[in-house]
Amino acid sequence: MNSPEFNRLKNLINDHILDFMPVIDQKVSTLYDSMRYSLTAGGKRIRPVLMMSAGLMCGEKEEFLLPFACAAEFIQTYSLIHDDLPAMDNDDYRRGMLTNHKVYGEDIAILAGDALLSASYEVMGKQMLLFLDDEDRLKRLTRALFELTKGTGVRGMVAGQVADVENEGKACSEEMLTFIHANKTAAFIKSVTLAGGYLGGADEQLLSDLRTYGEHVGLAFQIVDDILDIIGDEKTLGKKTHVDAQLDKATFPALYGLEKSVELAMGHLAKARDAMEKYYDEAEVFNYIIDFLESEIIQ
Repeated sequence: MNSPEFNRLKNLINDHILDFMPVIDQKVSTLYDSMRYSLTAGGKRIRPVLMMSAGLMCGEKEEFLLPFACAAEFIQTYSLIHDDLPAMDNDDYRRGMLTNHKVYGEDIAILAGDALLSASYEVMGKQMLLFLDDEDRLKRLTRALFELTKGTGVRGMVAGQVADVENEGKACSEEMLTFIHANKTAAFIKSVTLAGGYLGGADEQLLSDLRTYGEHVGLAFQIVDDILDIIGDEKTLGKKTHVDAQLDKATFPALYGLEKSVELAMGHLAKARDAMEKYYDEAEVFNYIIDFLESEIIQ
C-alpha cells in the first residue's frame, strides 16, 4: 500500500516546516529548541497533506497552499505537546521519542505549545497580508482561516478535549462519546479538508464532499486510535498502549467493545470513500488515508 502523491506532499511539508518558524530572540533560544524538537519529531503529516490535496484538486498552486498547511501542522504539534503533559495524558513517549516535557520540562513544554499556536496565526496572517490587493484570494484565505480556527478551538478540538477530560472515570453516554470524538479529533480533520477546499476555490459540491469526507475520516481516525490503544504494538506506535483504560477514558471500545468498534470505524471509512468516489485519481491521497486506517485495524 503506497501513495506517491501522499509521500511527495509529506516530504514537501517536512522540507519546509521550519521555514515558517518565526524569528525567536537568542535570549530565549530554549523556546526555539523546544518548538523545533516536536515539529521535527516525525509524524504522518496527515492534516497538512489533506489540506494541500484539497487545494490541489481545485488547481491551486503549492506555494499558495504551503503556508496554511504548515500552520495546520504547528497547531497539531501544539496539541500533541499539551496532550502529553502530566495534567492530560501523562505520556513519556511520542513517535518513539521522549515527549517535549520530558526533555525541556513542563513549563517550557507548555510555553512551546502556546508559541506554536500563536505562530500558526502569524504564518496565516502574513500570507493574508501578501494578498490584500487580490480580493478573490484574500476571501479564500479568510474563509480557510475561519474554518481552521473554528475546528481547533472552542467549537472543535478544545471543546472535545475538555469533554474528554471531564468524562474520565464516568459512565459515558453514546451521545457524549460521539460529541467527544467529533470535536476532539474529527473537527480538526474536517477543518483542514474544508480549508484546503476554500484555499483552492472549490465549488459547493466539492466542499460538501470534503466536509463529508472529513467528518467520517475524522471519527474513524479517533476510533482507530482507541482500538490501537488496546491491540497496537508500542514500538510501532511509538507510545505507550493501554493508557485509555488506565485513565478510565471514554472510548468506543469501552462503550461498544472491540468488535463493534472495528465495525463502526469501517462504516465511517466506507462513507468517506463514497464521498470521494467521483473524483477518481484526483482523490489518491484521500483514498490512501482510508486504506491506511483500514489496514491498522484489519489484520
